[in-house]
Formats: sequence, C-alpha cells, structure tokens
Amino acid sequence: MKHTILLSFSLLSLLSLTACKETISPSPVIKNVVPAIFPDYTGVTVPSSIAPLNFKVMEDYDKIDVIIKGNQSGAIHIQDKNYAKIPPKAWSRLLNENKEGTLEVTVSVKQSGEWIQYASFPIHISPYPIDYGLAYRLIAPGYEVYGKMGIYQRNLSNFTQTALIENTLMPGTCINCHSFCAGNPERMSLHLRYEYGATILTNGRETALYNTKTAQTFSPCVYPYWHPSGKYIAYSVNRTQQVFHEAKGERVEVIDLQSDVVIYNVEANELFSCPQLKSENTFETYPSFSPDGYTLYFCSTESKLLPEEYDKLQYSLCSIPFDPMSGTFGTEVDTLINAREVNKSISHPRPSYDGKYLMYAWADYGNFLIWHREADLCLYDLQTGRRRELTEVNSPDADSYHSWTANSRWFVFGSRRIDGLYTRPYIASIDEQGRVSKPFLVPQEDPSYYETSLYSFNVPEFITGPVKINVREIEEKALSKKRIQMGYKTP
Repeated sequence: MKHTILLSFSLLSLLSLTACKETISPSPVIKNVVPAIFPDYTGVTVPSSIAPLNFKVMEDYDKIDVIIKGNQSGAIHIQDKNYAKIPPKAWSRLLNENKEGTLEVTVSVKQSGEWIQYASFPIHISPYPIDYGLAYRLIAPGYEVYGKMGIYQRNLSNFTQTALIENTLMPGTCINCHSFCAGNPERMSLHLRYEYGATILTNGRETALYNTKTAQTFSPCVYPYWHPSGKYIAYSVNRTQQVFHEAKGERVEVIDLQSDVVIYNVEANELFSCPQLKSENTFETYPSFSPDGYTLYFCSTESKLLPEEYDKLQYSLCSIPFDPMSGTFGTEVDTLINAREVNKSISHPRPSYDGKYLMYAWADYGNFLIWHREADLCLYDLQTGRRRELTEVNSPDADSYHSWTANSRWFVFGSRRIDGLYTRPYIASIDEQGRVSKPFLVPQEDPSYYETSLYSFNVPEFITGPVKINVREIEEKALSKKRIQMGYKTP
C-alpha cells in the first residue's frame, strides 16, 4: 500500500509540473545553431558547487523554455517569460548526480506564437572542487572623488553577497588592496586611504590598524602578498600619479613615479628590505612569495623621465631568493622574463599554490593594466621556464587581476570584455596537464545584473571560507585615527 501511495503522489506531481508549462510540440521550428545567450555559458566547465547558471537568450521573445539533462541521471525543465531561472536545489542535485560528467542544455523560445528550438549545448562538470567564495572591491567609475565603494564577499554556491567593509563608515575613504594568506579568511590585509588612512590586519582573533609610513619609506604600504607561513607580508611602497589621455579610446593612465618592495615581519612589527628591492634607478612593485616561501617574485623597470616617458615603462618579471628563517634575501636577482626581449610590460605575478605555474598579465607598457585594452593573461611554467599567452581566456579588452584557488585548479580574473568600461569576474579551470577551459562569468540570480550594474569588480580573490570581521570595531578604530606604528629594520 505504501508503494501505491508514493507512486500515485509521484505521478500527480509530474502531471501538475507538466500542466504548468506550455507544451512546445508538436512541431517547433528547428534552428541547428546554438543560441546566443547571456552570460555565455555554452561549453563551459564548472565546479559541482557553483550557483545556478541563470541566463537569457539575446533576442526578443515572449517565453523561454529550457531543458537541462544530466548524462548520468536527472533533468530540469524551466519555462519563464524573462530568463532561464534555474531552481537552486534541483540544480545542486543535478550537478552532484552528474559530477565529472556533462549536462545537455536545450533552449527554445516562443516568438509571435511560434516556438523555435535551438541546438543543444554542453556544460561540463569538473572533478575539481572550488574554494568557498570570492572577495572583491565594488567600485564605481571615478578618478579623484570616491563615491560609495567597499570590499565584499560572495558565496559561490549561491547568490549571497555580503559587505566586509564599506566607505560609508568613513566618507571619502578609498578602500583597497585586500589580500588573504593563501585564501585564509582569518588572515587579511586591507588598506584605507586618505583622511582615515591605515592598514588593517586580522589574524582570526584580533584586528589592528597600522600606520605603515616610516621615516625610511616614502609612502604607506600597498599591494600586499602573504608569505605562506603567515609570518611575513610583502608590500610595495609607491608614489603614484594619475594622468588623462586626450585621444579617444583611452581614458586614464596611472603611473608610479617611484616604487620599492618591502617585507613586513608580522611578529616583530618591522618592515625591512634590501638594496636589490630598493633602488633609486629602478622601480620595483607587485611582490609575491612562492608557495614554499623561499622565493620572492616582483616586477622591475628602469626609471624614466615621468610623466613624459610614461609609455617607455616596461616591467620585467624578476625573482630573488628569500630565507624565511632569518628573514634575509639572496644577493642575485634573476630575470625570468626580460621586458626588452618580449617588448611587453609585466604586472601582477601570482604563483599557483602547487608551485607549477606563475600567472601574470602583460601589456605594451606600464603596470596598471586595468586601463590597457591590450592587457592579456599569460602563464609561466616554473619547472620548464616556458611561457604562453592564455588564448583560451583572453579577450579584445583588458584581462588582468587574477587569483588562484587553494588547490590550483581554478583561477579568477577581471575582464572588461562585455562593454570596455566595467570589470567583471570570470572563472576558468586548469587541469594537471595545463589545459585551460573556457571562462565563465560568475553567475548572478538575474542575468541582466552585469548589464545594469554601475560597479566594477576590482581584484577578485578566492577565499576558503567566509570572512568574519567586527565592522564596528574597525569603524571605531579608524575614526579615532589611533594607529600602531610599524617599525623599520635597517640591515
């Protein structure tokens, strides 16, 4: 009797589900082409924990009908007037039932009373897990005056976005340079600029605000990168100028008039450096530690007459040995990629945590590549020394500001490929053989979000769990203007 009742309930549910959807039979018009959808999720590879890939068809229609089938089991049938709004629970179940498999997506639209069915397209499900979420800055276009901005976190398994800190707490403040120790949400470095300037450091138990400007450095610290031990943080100190182009198609140029690299000893509360990272004849910037902690990567260029020779600045990719036990550097700088040889300028080097690759961005000149349409992502093999452009993910507009997951199987980057104005976050996978998948735009509940939002996603970085900070404590300490002074240790 139990089985009969369950079967009857199941049939009733199926009939009810079917009844609420309009049938597209008996003879829809067949188009043997994949539909143009936004975001473009055709043929992408996604983790099994990603939020629903809601999308719309890029043409006028009265109704959309979508069937998503797993190659192992399960299916979802959606019909809506606006866009393919995928039920989260059914989507999660379908992904997990078909892990390491492929979903087949069939899209039909109703136009002027007639149904049109497109060719199906695949969505591949990766065997590699992805980190909990992303942290990023949302910032509206602006130059000298800052409107509302903040650092936010997003849970990648759903659409939940929460603010870590917003400058509405301290009006006029620029909030930037968020960084985590290998994605650890309990170890964060974050900068406040201008009237309430400070560097915020968290260690999971305490939050402290520091003054990083010392008598031995010409500016406060920026561009942080944590040592894997959590004992050190590499920073750049920069004297930066913003200039504007007169020509159409180019807007802003940001250049460093001076820059050095320094290391912060967290336990000793001291900054230190070495002559190779602090030269008057060269600019050093964008430091990052190797996963084993014994190498510091950075970008370097010869100084120029600025701002007149701004387009002559081309940064090479360099490295120097570092001993984390003694906190000392080697004597020789190794140039991994010479800017003169490739006639490119390199920026933002980020090693994968498995030690296999170093990802960087390059453009014709400069190091603020978000303003360079020609900026592309490249991959440097740390075992072989070979380099290649990541044609699988690059676009005709600026691609930069990338970050790795803890397992080194995914990376996120910022791209302006949609409209050339706003930076949006894209994710791609890379397997053990170095094969890179087609990138996908981080999904939003409403796929029109990216077409209507007036904010750029700046410096997206993976986090392995939710970040928990006491915003009221930070506000109170920031407004008090009391700071812990960082020291400087001269070798």
